[in-house]
Amino acid sequence: MEHGQVEGTPDPVRLGDRLGDVVRRAPLFAALDDDAAGELLETMESVHLGRGEQLFAEGEPGDRVYVVRTGKIKLVRSWPDGRENLLAVLGPGEMFGELSLFDPGPRTSSARAVSEAELIALGHDDMLRWLARRPEVARHLLQALAQRLRRTNVTLADLVFTDVPGRVAKALLDLARRFGRPIADGQLVAHDLTQEELAQLVGASRETVNKALADFASRGWLRLEARAVVLHDVERLARRAR
Repeated sequence: MEHGQVEGTPDPVRLGDRLGDVVRRAPLFAALDDDAAGELLETMESVHLGRGEQLFAEGEPGDRVYVVRTGKIKLVRSWPDGRENLLAVLGPGEMFGELSLFDPGPRTSSARAVSEAELIALGHDDMLRWLARRPEVARHLLQALAQRLRRTNVTLADLVFTDVPGRVAKALLDLARRFGRPIADGQLVAHDLTQEELAQLVGASRETVNKALADFASRGWLRLEARAVVLHDVERLARRAR
């Protein structure tokens, strides 16, 4: 059974309000006309998670697709010895859980809130009925799945061919692209990750990742803050990530 408090049946959502705007940012729904998107929104429910709360666990059956409305969600894979790999950090407009629409096996990862988060949930039965009436949406869903597979292939290649500092630089740039905002002396990236979580995302030890971050800071490329980083020299970080 999937966790998180479902706040009952929502009122119909207008596409012009904030909820509708967030849903339209998800790749699957981006190209929908107003009628199609409005029909889908009427079947959705809201789920609220506190920081650190688990939405579902690896191995549980999956019966919903989720879109992040606010906050951040991490997808985590656990190993028998207790170690964890952080597979992804997802923010507003990003979708997850869609793989189980077509492969009804157990969840392949756990989903937990990195920060307080609000999600939009859509049951598989509702989603499949909606897709059956709108087969043109399948192309967008396949595109989203293909992009995720492409990112996975890049990550696997990085683990083999890129050193830890390069992977740290690439992870910071990816987080900046999705969560960064300009400030007076650079770009603030409020990633909300602990040092251990950042190391899990990179696929290295915390000590090695901290060493790389300290080196970047000593060069003036960035400034470290609590669960955040300010990027001063994106160009040099990009060169280091290659």
